[in-house]
Amino acid sequence: MSITQTFTPTRPIWCAGCGDFGVKGALEKALDSLHIPRHELLLVTGIGCSGTIQNNVRCFGYHALHGRALPTALGAKLANPGLTVVVLGGDGDGFAIGAGHLVHTLKRNLGITYIVMNNGTYGLTKGQPSPTSATGYRNNVEEELDPILLGLSLPGSTFLARGFSGRPEQLDRLTTAAIEHSRSGKGMAFLEVLSPCVTYNDTYGLWRSRLHDVDEDAHYDPHDRGLAFKATLELREKGRLPVGLLFEAQHASLESLVLSSEQAPPAHQGIDPRDHLEAYYDVMRSFVG
Repeated sequence: MSITQTFTPTRPIWCAGCGDFGVKGALEKALDSLHIPRHELLLVTGIGCSGTIQNNVRCFGYHALHGRALPTALGAKLANPGLTVVVLGGDGDGFAIGAGHLVHTLKRNLGITYIVMNNGTYGLTKGQPSPTSATGYRNNVEEELDPILLGLSLPGSTFLARGFSGRPEQLDRLTTAAIEHSRSGKGMAFLEVLSPCVTYNDTYGLWRSRLHDVDEDAHYDPHDRGLAFKATLELREKGRLPVGLLFEAQHASLESLVLSSEQAPPAHQGIDPRDHLEAYYDVMRSFVG
């Protein structure tokens, strides 16, 4: 039975004008341009409005627990490294309850693509401030978290980019580049997408006025971590938001370090207990001493 017969995408439930439509469009264009077979694709999603996206794309999908999309993807990728694993979530799922997993997944450089739809609010639960909400939004007294600066501070990170739903051509390029990075064995690609919530935090005009496109900046070098951090911090202090490919580097991916070339990946190993009796007895004997 073909994939189209086993799974039919549903219609998105997002509000008209939601930035997540742009993410969905860019993702589908990237999958088509990279000729990724849909049966070799796994979308892992988080909680919130963005967490329904796997229902709207022809693929295999898994809706993870709140904040646990990244460790779920880690298990899937190590079990079957041939899969193209794309994780999608929102700023609450990724930068609040899931922040610890984000730090360690970036550090480990797992070969997945992580796309975060950042709208600066908890849109699904009526617009409370999130980790990326601007100071003053609904009486928020905190300064917003910058995930790009966080990623730049971790030596294992290899691909950091930011796009905007209001700039679809650039978002298409960044999404394709991110998936291509992880698929080619280079490790984790992190793409933050400024994706406005038109119902509770409509930031289309504000963000568009603050953007600084590093892809068009001849003085910006995305391959120098120190200079990228300095430039991103200086732009932030001026109230500007850098978009484009912000950093790219070379570093061994986690799966290349921990998976054995002498054994098939776990997903391709036999599960008949009779084939593993001797290994089972060896384990039991090791407990006896």
